[in-house]
Amino acid sequence: MRWDDVRIEGDGFVLRRWCDADLEALLLHADDPLVVRGLSDRFPHPYTRADGEAFLAGRVVDLSGPVLAIEIDGQACGSIDARQGTGDRAHSAELGYWLARVHWNRGIMRRVVAAYVPWVMEALALTRLQANVLDLNPASARVLVCNGFVEEGRLRGAVRKPEGLHDLRVFGLLRERAGA
Repeated sequence: MRWDDVRIEGDGFVLRRWCDADLEALLLHADDPLVVRGLSDRFPHPYTRADGEAFLAGRVVDLSGPVLAIEIDGQACGSIDARQGTGDRAHSAELGYWLARVHWNRGIMRRVVAAYVPWVMEALALTRLQANVLDLNPASARVLVCNGFVEEGRLRGAVRKPEGLHDLRVFGLLRERAGA
């Protein structure tokens, strides 16, 4: 695949392709209700072995795209990807990411996004990246703002979670602001 040899080394992490050997680490870190709370329903809870196997087989997200594992201390403990649009939106992509709770509040995701965004914008010839953040996840919004994203709007009551409706905050980054 096009992304098989990708390896982006950062301060305290490595971004690389997911592999079958990551299954146990994926199950360990993905089966956390606080991680799932801020993600789409493609990311279930509880997170089962079948869910992990389906993800690694490319049946949940298209792993032929730039979907990279976040490796810390030799273990996959999160993911980042950009889902490119099609047709008149092929110049843009939606950024998504998650990180194991054990690594929260250490600035890692801010550094991961800082390393990934310029690379993926160049690799996919993007002029725009968009990220959607649930209102209950202010830390993710801070990650984006620290990396030059601008909050462009709010979709009120757009997402239903078990505890009720939540707003979806929309952030955007244009290429000239990404340093690419």
